[in-house]
Parts: sequence; C-alpha cells; structure tokens
Amino acid sequence: MKFELAVLPGDGVGPEVVAEAVKVLNAVGDKYGHAFKYRYDLIGGAAIDRHGVALTDDCLAMCKASDAVLHGAVGGPKWDDPKAKVRPEDGLLGLRKGLGTFANLRPVKLYPMLVDAVALKPEVVRGVDLMVVRELTGGLYFGRPKRQWLSKSGRHAVDTMKYSEKEIRRIVKVGFELARRRRKKLASVDKANVLETSRLWRQIAMEVAVDYPDVQLEHVLVDSCSMRLIQRPADFDVIVTENTFGDILTDEASMLAGSMGMLPSASLAGIPTEGGRAFGLYEPIHGSAPKRAGQNLANPIATILSVAMMLRYSLALSAEADAVEAAILKVLEEGYRTYDIMEAGKVKVSTSRMGDLIAQRVLGKK
Repeated sequence: MKFELAVLPGDGVGPEVVAEAVKVLNAVGDKYGHAFKYRYDLIGGAAIDRHGVALTDDCLAMCKASDAVLHGAVGGPKWDDPKAKVRPEDGLLGLRKGLGTFANLRPVKLYPMLVDAVALKPEVVRGVDLMVVRELTGGLYFGRPKRQWLSKSGRHAVDTMKYSEKEIRRIVKVGFELARRRRKKLASVDKANVLETSRLWRQIAMEVAVDYPDVQLEHVLVDSCSMRLIQRPADFDVIVTENTFGDILTDEASMLAGSMGMLPSASLAGIPTEGGRAFGLYEPIHGSAPKRAGQNLANPIATILSVAMMLRYSLALSAEADAVEAAILKVLEEGYRTYDIMEAGKVKVSTSRMGDLIAQRVLGKK
C-alpha cells in the first residue's frame, strides 16, 4: 500500500527524534511491502525564522492533503520573548485547529523493566497501562468571553468554560470505542458536583453508554481522579475528559512511565473504529529540549511510539503497529537505554543508535 505523510520536524531535538521515527517507518515499509512518501515542511521556531510565521498556509494545505502528520517538538529560548507577536506554539495550535483534530490520545504504559525509573513505589505503578482521551478544541481555552478589565474595585478577569452536546458526544464516543478494544473500562472524568458543563457532560456520557453495553462506565470527579492516579493508577483503562482537566491529568499521568521520552500522543479528527481510519496528527509529548539538541542524546521512543499510533489509527495497519511496539519492548528487554532511562548494568545508547536497534528488530534482525 502507498501512503503520503506530512513530516514537520520542528525545533530543538524534534528533527533528531523524527528522523529515527522515519527510519522505523521505512523498516515497516520494507517488511510489509508499503511505500511511504514523505513531504517535509517547517513549523514553529524554524518556520518563524524562514517565513515570519509559525505555520504557513502552504504547510497546512500539505498536511490536509496527507494521510497523516508526524510532528516533532516546537519552541526554545530563541523565540521565548513574551512580547513577541508570533510564538512557535502558534504553529501547533494553528495546525490542530486547521486539521480539526478534537481528540487527543495519550497512552501511558509502564514497561516492566522501567519500574525502578518511576518515583512511586513499584507495587503502586506495576501494571500501569492506560489511555487518557482529552477533548482538544473546547472548554476554558477557547470559550468566550475571555478577558481582563479594570474597574473602581480593582482588576478582574474571566474565562468561560463552554461545551456543546456535539462536542461532548463525539469525544465520549472516542473513549468508548477505545475502551471496547482494550479492557472495556471507561472512566468519564468531570466536576459535576459544581459545574454545569460537567453535568451536561455526565448526562451525555450516560446516553452514549447505551450504545456500548459491553463497556463498564464509571463517573469520576476530577479531584478524585487525580488522587487515584497516584494511589491506584493500574485500576484505570481509558479516561475521557474535557480540555482543561485533560491537560492537567495527562501531565500527572506522564510521571507514571519513567520518562517523558517514553510517551507518544495522537490528535484525531475522527472517531477511531475497529479497522477504520481517522486522520491524525502524531507527536511525542515532550518538548524541544533545546539544551539536548544536536547532541544525539534524546530518547526517540516517544516519537517512534507515535508512529505506531499513526499506523494503527490513521493507516489501519494494526499488525505493523504491533510490530513496532514489540520491537521497542525487545530492545528494552535487551538492556539498551537512552540517558533519561539509564540505570546501572544497562547499555547506554544514542538517539540514532536506539532508532537503528528498533528498526532492526522490526525487520527481525539483531
């Protein structure tokens, strides 16, 4: 099969980790007889330097014409002036909006050999394998009014949390679809004891649940969820929640995997179904790590795992996705580590060497 992929390496370590992800994709193509055509462009700080904007219209058009988008990290001290009219992050936000990606999927899986890399007790984190589904285009970040003003009594500010039935229903369906293909447990996270948007969220979650009788639905208040992620994280299978809650909970959950360098993400523009294809934007959740850029040190596993998600959700190549994930597991079992997950008795490798090893394991080579 032939696929056209947009590749946006970004800033900092972005180009380095994306190069390794492409290396692994090429190995997948060689093994399974697929042809991946890559079209590259700039985004973030690199685009600002070249074009004066963080995302050009041509770049967005290229992404829309592709089967999926692979994205590195953006940003860095060079573009970190708070007074700047254009910031690297504008490129990512514009890309998400332009592509209509409303569902952010962040899997958090602790590999058994990395248990000691987590700050929590091994008996607490052992077996963690969960998926957080975050609504990406609504809520406090986008609601209006949003402003500050000065009155005789002092300074004031307002942000508006707003959700429509359509927005809630589609993201909750994503949660149910993913839970159906995993352990069939869905935790819908809200603040229904206080917020009207959360009460509507809970009502709609219960309505959607009728179509998924095989999935166990649990309603969890966001503060309770944050505690349970530390107390009993392995209890969770799929968590679905709104934008702000999801932003906070995914950062908390990221600490359960041992390193940010192990965590991929997908932002989908459709509801993923068994055997179906949903257009998506795929990227590691870590930042551009400018201090590590150019040193061949960064962990590429998060970006390579993002490629596995791309294969599964946007290209409908589940066997190929399984092969990439199995290759990563094999390399970790063999004791290879990048600096961020390094421990005594293991073999420290560079960014490119880790990519080589995983690509070789995909091909069945040692």
